[in-house]
Amino acid sequence: MNKTLDFKGKACPIPVVETKKVLSSLDEGDIVEVIVDNFIAIQNLNKLAQQTKSNFSYKKVNEDNYIAEFVVSAKINAKADLEIECNLNSNISNTIVVLSSDKMGEGDEKLGHILMKGFIYALTEQEVLPKTVLLYNNGAKLSVEDSDSLADLKLLESQGVEIMTCGTCLNHYGLTEKLAVGTVTNMYVIAEKQMQAGKIIQP
Repeated sequence: MNKTLDFKGKACPIPVVETKKVLSSLDEGDIVEVIVDNFIAIQNLNKLAQQTKSNFSYKKVNEDNYIAEFVVSAKINAKADLEIECNLNSNISNTIVVLSSDKMGEGDEKLGHILMKGFIYALTEQEVLPKTVLLYNNGAKLSVEDSDSLADLKLLESQGVEIMTCGTCLNHYGLTEKLAVGTVTNMYVIAEKQMQAGKIIQP
């Protein structure tokens, strides 16, 4: 049996609680797809999968659309306690990181590339992550195929950080078809994000 549950717009803990109810009514091998609109919901659904010993995977369709998949591997106890974190900003701050270059600082270019790679890696290790990483001008080269920082940007995205790259910049450098993480954005959104930010960091 396959079921699809759409919880976009539903506040925590509804997605987890209702998904658990459905899982407890199913048999081994049955599949449930759950649609949610934030990464914290995905994290909680993953915890649910671990508690219920279900196989779990998910994909990010866009910044407001995630699809999780459960494959039931054992009969589930509907009365078991749940561990749910409902704070949507538990590890995400209202900080915007702006990367307008593929190197950090002035001086030796090779050193600048090494420093930028180190900075992006260091972001992934922070206890509190930025809300968004904006990439434009030469910074757009960081989010495309073969970038040394691609794996780290993908890790940030998997943790709920928005990765947004200037479309005009990608087009200018002939990289439009090579974007490998996050989404394409425009100058209106870049300006809006920075105006609404609690803090802006530009290394």
